[in-house]
Amino acid sequence: MLKQRIITAIVLVAVVLGCIFFLPLNLFTIVAALLVTAAGYEWGRFLCNKRAVCVVSAVVTLVIVAFSGGFVIEDIKLATFNDKALELMLSLSVLWWLFSVWMIAVYPRGTGFWFKSSWLKSFSGVLTLIPFYWAMVLVFAPGNVDAPMHGGWGLLSVMVLVWVADSGAYFCGRALGKNKLAPKVSPGKTREGLAGGVVLAVIVAAIIGYCIGYRGHEMYVWLVSSLAAVLFSVVGDLTESMFKREAGIKDSGQILPGHGGILDRIDSLTAALPVFVFFYRLLS
Repeated sequence: MLKQRIITAIVLVAVVLGCIFFLPLNLFTIVAALLVTAAGYEWGRFLCNKRAVCVVSAVVTLVIVAFSGGFVIEDIKLATFNDKALELMLSLSVLWWLFSVWMIAVYPRGTGFWFKSSWLKSFSGVLTLIPFYWAMVLVFAPGNVDAPMHGGWGLLSVMVLVWVADSGAYFCGRALGKNKLAPKVSPGKTREGLAGGVVLAVIVAAIIGYCIGYRGHEMYVWLVSSLAAVLFSVVGDLTESMFKREAGIKDSGQILPGHGGILDRIDSLTAALPVFVFFYRLLS
């Protein structure tokens, strides 16, 4: 099992690096759309875990992404924070993740009003996946001076911060963890682990910012945005865990040997990337 996980992880890292450093923008938008569509298929399992529902969820996700312009981007500068549609999308995303904090805090109380409603769970999927897609495209967009940390290195930097926070939380939790963070949602996570992961991620963020050449206000914006992204990455992880627990499933899928599904791998990033973009652009 461990060998399988390691092999899958190596392949995933190679694929991710290949996509963000070698794909042109138009192909990247298509690959990102397919990734989000696969995640939409897995979100269908939260509804009733029937294949037909999963397929419909994937198709709806793909249609929304395509309709929003994801397949026909020629000039990425259309996706600026001045664009009201993008501004609304990012704002709704932040509100959704703030609402998720409340859902996690009161769980399992409060599940009655959303777990029995396929419409609410479907809308939750839209608020989770579509802003994530556009945040990926916006950060990746080469040459877009309006995008924070634009290009492959920008996208990789945010991903690294999330991975560092997750790894730091795991090891700090094992060494020092005593107080559970959200025992009814994810019993393995501890407050000490969260604190350790956040501190480590902020240190790495400071190093990245210094190497890039950020100083003064630029460094402030970068660190605050990174801190917000790291904190909300935990919310993204816990939210998916909550949905899986209510659906009675262990993993969102089986497409990645040893790692579960697509959602299991991107759950933290679905919150971290939109939140990062929102705060970076708001504070700049």
